[in-house]
Formats: sequence, C-alpha cells, structure tokens
Amino acid sequence: MKTNRRNFIRNTAIAATAISVAGPAALASGTEASRNKFPRWKGFNLLDFFSPAPPDGPDKGRSTEDDFKWMSDWGFDFVRIPMAYPRYLAIDRTKDITKDDVYKLDEKMLNEVENLVYLANKYKMHVSLNLHRGPGYCINAGFHEPFNLWKDKDAQEAFNYHWKMWAKRFRNISPELLSFDLLNEPAYIEDMNDQYAKKGPVPGQTYRLVIEGAAKAIRSESPDRLIIADGNNVGNMVSPELIDLNVGQSCRGYWPGVISHYQASWVWKDPSKAPTPVWPGTMDGKYYDRKGLEDLYKPWIELKDQGVGVHCGECGCWRNTPHDVFLAWFTDVIDILTNAGIGYALWNFRGDFGILDSGRKDIQYADWYGHKLDKKLLDLLKKY
Repeated sequence: MKTNRRNFIRNTAIAATAISVAGPAALASGTEASRNKFPRWKGFNLLDFFSPAPPDGPDKGRSTEDDFKWMSDWGFDFVRIPMAYPRYLAIDRTKDITKDDVYKLDEKMLNEVENLVYLANKYKMHVSLNLHRGPGYCINAGFHEPFNLWKDKDAQEAFNYHWKMWAKRFRNISPELLSFDLLNEPAYIEDMNDQYAKKGPVPGQTYRLVIEGAAKAIRSESPDRLIIADGNNVGNMVSPELIDLNVGQSCRGYWPGVISHYQASWVWKDPSKAPTPVWPGTMDGKYYDRKGLEDLYKPWIELKDQGVGVHCGECGCWRNTPHDVFLAWFTDVIDILTNAGIGYALWNFRGDFGILDSGRKDIQYADWYGHKLDKKLLDLLKKY
C-alpha cells in the first residue's frame, strides 16, 4: 500500500490541532477514581526494523497489510515498533560503526519506517515508535557501539539528534496516532559486547538526564507528542525521578523470567539447566504465584494513580514454555493489568512469542490464511 504522505499529514494535522488544545490528558480513559492518562492500548510489537542490519534475502517477517487488517478485526488498536538505529543509517556494514556514522541517515529506510507507521494508522492503530537500540545502548549485545549512552556526552547528543529527527518528520501526526518510546529496557551494563554481562539499574539522575534531553529535543519540534520512558533496570522498576518530566512510563510482562524465557538461548548460557515452568508453583527453589505478580505491579499502579500514563510495552512467553503453563500465568498478568486500566503489547504478532507462526510444539494450530494461529492465546487476548 502506497500512502499519499502529503494528504495523510494534512488530514492528521487537523486531529493534532484538536489534541494540542486539550493536551495529552485528553487521551485518558478509565474511571475517575483510577484513570490512566494513557488509553488501555492493546496490541503487538512489530519487528520490521528490530535488527541493526537488513536481512540478506526476502524478509518473510515483514509486516503486511493483512496483519493490520487482522489485528483491527480482532479488536486490537496498538503496535509498538522497536527499531535498531543502525538499520536506518547509510553506513559500511563490514566495519564497526563510528561516531560520525551515527549521523548518516538513509532516506530510503526512513521512508520505509514512515510507510509502516502510515499503514498502521490507516487501520486506526496507535503506533509507539521505539529505539530498541539507541546510540550507545542496547539491552542486547551483538553490535559494536562507538560510545556509552550513560557515560558519554557525544552519545547523548546523538541520541537527542535521532529523536529530534523523528519528531520533525512526524510533527503533524496526532498524538492519538503516534507516541515515542525513547529507549528499550534501560539498564547499566559495563560491557555492551557481553550478552550475559551483569545488568543493574541506571543511576536515577543519569537516566533522568538522558530522558530529559531527548524529551526536550522532541518537544522543540513537536510540543504535544506523547513520550514514554521504559522502566529502569530492564523495564522493571518505576522511575520516580522522571515524574515531573511529563512522560509516561512502560513496564514489562515477563516476570518470572523462568516462565517467560524458558530455555531462551539469549538468557540461559545452558538452556538445558532452566527449571521446568509451573504456575503457580516452585521453580529453582522459589515459590511464584499471583500474589507475587500483584506485588510486582503495585508500584506501577500507584504511579498511574499519581497521574503518570502507564502502559506495558512488552509481554508474553517464548515458544518453549509449556502452553498450559503460559496461558495460566499470562491470564493472571493481563487480568491484573486490565483491572488497573493498563494496556499491553505482546512480543510479537508473528513469531516465537506471537499468536501466528510461533513454532510451539505442544498445541494444535488453526489454519489462518496459510498461517498457524494459536487460537487459545488469541481468545485470551480478546477476552481482555
């Protein structure tokens, strides 16, 4: 689908004007007593630009117009697009990226990102544009970074440059249709090239400095843009030092990891040693149940009640977790979030965590236009 960009921007500018008058709070939904500043968006993460480099051959995972049609027909209204910034750079990929390379934008690839946003908007999907890998930081190793976002001013300047660019590019799209999720799962990592390096929370004032700088860069081009900051310490911790910055915060739906990432190779050095998942029950000597989930989300619910928009930007379960355990656990996760008025985005739509073509070996799929549909998971999501 080729969208007429000029007409689209003209039409969405009208909606943007309406929102700017009322402010982002106009998007709120829920009861007066426990209103979330954000709507209870429900949807999926789309991995079109997740990898730092384009695929070598045909991209079978590329989102299609059918994907958006199915999402919309099933009642979903939200997609998050986690991007690796090198994906939209014009650089020599046979060499390590340099500090100068970070500014070499590839107009063709930027247009591809735009077209995906417009396609989602066509089906009335709110898009959350996210830097999964920002200049100087990613929760995952596997790509050389020329600097460290938490330590280096030039990394922070590059980070701000990228968000200012996206803000200018999308300045006329309504906040109802587009928000910016600044950085995926911040954590302090000493060695960015070690996949299993120890991770911990970023010092609060350091995280605030990074978020504040990017927010100012965005608002210089798009004053009413909705901005989201992922929770500290891999998305798990509320960040009170950000409350006065007028940005929302995003939690995760992956606890406990022994269920959500059972035998995942990027988590377990020896996947065979991962404890067998149960819910509720004891794994690796520790008991897990719904009460633990309620305790986990209590600070997030309290944050929402203080007037900060809260959304769960990622949740779900990798394909090796027994399906019955996954569904029992995930029912508790989204029931707690829903009762609090907090929306969610499954990782992902088609793929190892998704409702289509997940590769799970312990379920009977339904055929869906040539795709393998996990109907039990879809029914659960539609229920909430």
